[in-house]
Amino acid sequence: MTAFLAYAVTFAASLGYLWRRRPGLDRLAAASAEAGVFFTGLAIALGSIWGKPTWGVWWIWDARLVTTALLFFIYLGYLALRRPAPDPVARARRSAVFGVVAFAQVPLVPFSVLWWRTLHQPPTVLRPAIDHTMLAALLASVVAFTLLYALLVRPRARLAPAEEELYAAENARPRALAGRRGVRAAMGGDRCLTGRGWRWATRRQASGSAATS
Repeated sequence: MTAFLAYAVTFAASLGYLWRRRPGLDRLAAASAEAGVFFTGLAIALGSIWGKPTWGVWWIWDARLVTTALLFFIYLGYLALRRPAPDPVARARRSAVFGVVAFAQVPLVPFSVLWWRTLHQPPTVLRPAIDHTMLAALLASVVAFTLLYALLVRPRARLAPAEEELYAAENARPRALAGRRGVRAAMGGDRCLTGRGWRWATRRQASGSAATS
């Protein structure tokens, strides 16, 4: 459920970026998607651990499990699309479009138990079938994981500007070094720039001219 919240925030922030073009919304979408992938992967791993003694297998091609795995890999693709790029505006735009389209997979997970025959039970939270103690434990876990989600997303979104500046600085350094090498090559070598190197080149040129004459 916390993963669904994370993907909903990514969806809303992506729509907001396409409308407002604010970098903060793009960073929020990325941070929320990272948290969603973490919680989805955690749910798959813990579900496999629970399923081994219960069903006798680590994995089964159940509709709920398959749609959850698809959701996991779709948002992994979203994060791969967000890898550092020379044009951050173009990256943010295509990531926002992907974030909006990818959200179409989210409703398939809860509705899979209604549309297909699965080993998972149908929804019982809003029905009287669930015991009150189980409902209390479920709500407590939802609140706890939602707080954990907020604790993960907030610092990650704040870290994004520093990460972008570091990537820009790393890209600017090779270009600056290439520019210096070009200037040095145009001026006749590294030793012909300043100071003793310049005097050495001048004397060598003068001695060469005298020998020629």
